Amino acid sequence: MKKYKVGIIGATGMVGQRFATLLENHPWFEVTALAASSRSAGKTYKECVEGRWAMKTPLPASMADMVVMDASEVEKVAALVDFVFCAVDMKKDEIRALEEAYAKAECPVMSNNSAHRGTPDVPMIIPEINADHAKIIESQRKRLGTKKGFVAVKSNCSLQSYVPAIHPLKALGVDKVLACTYQAISGAGKTFERWPEMVDNLIPYIGGEEEKSEQEPLKIWGHIEGDKIVNCDDIAITSQCLRVPVSDGHTAAVFMSFKDGVEKPSIDEIIKIWESYKGRAQELELPSAPKQFLHYFTEPDRPQIKSERNLENGMAISIGRLRPDLQYDYKFVCMSHNTLRGAAGGAVLMAELLCAEGYLDD
Repeated sequence: MKKYKVGIIGATGMVGQRFATLLENHPWFEVTALAASSRSAGKTYKECVEGRWAMKTPLPASMADMVVMDASEVEKVAALVDFVFCAVDMKKDEIRALEEAYAKAECPVMSNNSAHRGTPDVPMIIPEINADHAKIIESQRKRLGTKKGFVAVKSNCSLQSYVPAIHPLKALGVDKVLACTYQAISGAGKTFERWPEMVDNLIPYIGGEEEKSEQEPLKIWGHIEGDKIVNCDDIAITSQCLRVPVSDGHTAAVFMSFKDGVEKPSIDEIIKIWESYKGRAQELELPSAPKQFLHYFTEPDRPQIKSERNLENGMAISIGRLRPDLQYDYKFVCMSHNTLRGAAGGAVLMAELLCAEGYLDD
C-alpha cells in the first residue's frame, strides 16, 4: 500500500485535532497540509491551537510547525494532497460549496460534516454496514464532471452507537425502533473547561439531532437506484437526544420490535449474531477497524462510558442489558466513542475502505 498524502480542512477545531492525533502515525496516510479559516492562515499549527488543544495526547510533533493554510484557497491545498479530511465550522450551504470545490479540483473529500448527508449521490458510509454504497461515487463524478474528485460523508455520531446493533438484526424483521441517546459534550466541540454550565447538568435538546437520528439510518440502509441512493422504507425510528455531563462517549437506550408474523430470535440468538458479526472493514483488515465490531457485556451494569469507550481504540460498539420489553419486543443499551468511531475515527476508517477499494487512486 502506497503512502497517501492527506490534508485536514478545519484542523484547529476539536474534530480536526482528533484527525491530527489519529493520522500522526497512520500506516497509509501522511499529513502534508493543514487548513482552517483565514483567521488561522499563516500561523503555525501550534500557534493556532495554543491554549485550546482539547486532546489528551500531545500535539503531534510532525505537525506542530506546519503553517496552516487558508481552506478557501482550494487549488493551493489540493495541489499538496491526494485527498482531504474535512471538519469545518461553517454554515451548511458554505460547507457544501467548499466540499464540492475540493471535489471539482480532483481532490476527494472525506467529510465529517452533515452538509452533504442528504445529497442523493453522496455515500454516507459506515464500513461495516454499507460499504457497497461507495459504488454511487461513479454517478457523483459524472454529475461533478470529475475523474477522481468526489465527496463521501460519515454519519451522525449519535446513531453510530445504536445503528450497528440494529443492523445485523434488520434482515430478521426489525421494523420499529425507539432510541434515546445520552450524548457527550465533545459532540458539541466542548470541554468542561469551556462549558462549565454542563457540570452537574443535563440539557434535553440538541438542535437537529433527533431529525438526523431518525432519517440518516434510512439512507445508510437504503439502496442504489440509478444515480442516487434511495432510503429504505421498511423500518421506522423515533428518537430523543439529550446532552449529558460526560466528556466523551454517546450512550443509547434502545427499544425494538419485529414485524408481525415473523419468528423473532431469542436473546441468546441475538447475542450470538452480535458477537459473530463482521463487515467489510474486518474482511479487509483495515488499519483502524476493530477486530470485533460489536461487543456484548453480560454484567447488568455494563457497558459504562469510562470502562468501554476506548474499547479497540475507541472503534468498537459496546452493548448490554438485552431483555424483553413490555411494549416493544426487546430493549438494550449500547455505547460508542463519539469522536473516534462517531467522528474522526469513522472518517479515517471510511477513507481506508475507499483506498482499499481503489476509489482514491488516479
